[in-house]
Amino acid sequence: MTALTEIPVTAASGEEIDLSSYAGDVLLVVNVASKCGFTPQYTGLEELHRRYGTRGFEVLGFPCNQFGAQEPGDAAEIANFCSLTYDVTFPVFGKVDVNGADAAPLYRWLKKQAPGLFGTEGIKWNFTKFLIDREGNVVERYAPQTKPEDIAADIEKLL
Repeated sequence: MTALTEIPVTAASGEEIDLSSYAGDVLLVVNVASKCGFTPQYTGLEELHRRYGTRGFEVLGFPCNQFGAQEPGDAAEIANFCSLTYDVTFPVFGKVDVNGADAAPLYRWLKKQAPGLFGTEGIKWNFTKFLIDREGNVVERYAPQTKPEDIAADIEKLL
């Protein structure tokens, strides 16, 4: 599996799909959690999604419970929280592991494409963000504390 569009992911419905429907789009892939200090970033992520969505940009949210058990809900609870609390309209997929033996294939691929500080591959916390260009290349990895609005200029360059 070398192409992003061939990587299997699990939809919130539990169905396994691939990312081929996002071929040619600029993507921001984020591991999200509903009970994290960074959870308010949902607002900024949604703003990016609405601002650039018509130009071929998508935010893809992947709930993860590996950091402080901050995403304890099931898919329906997570979707309800995102919709009611932050009016999220971007896709939020099924819950994933981002580290360890059970890490989702997408996150194994992302970490190899864009290692973190000092070449480490591990995801350090919720709301780590990966910006992917239209050709499916990871162009930047952002730390959890990077606010979505601080990524806007980088997105603009890729659109």
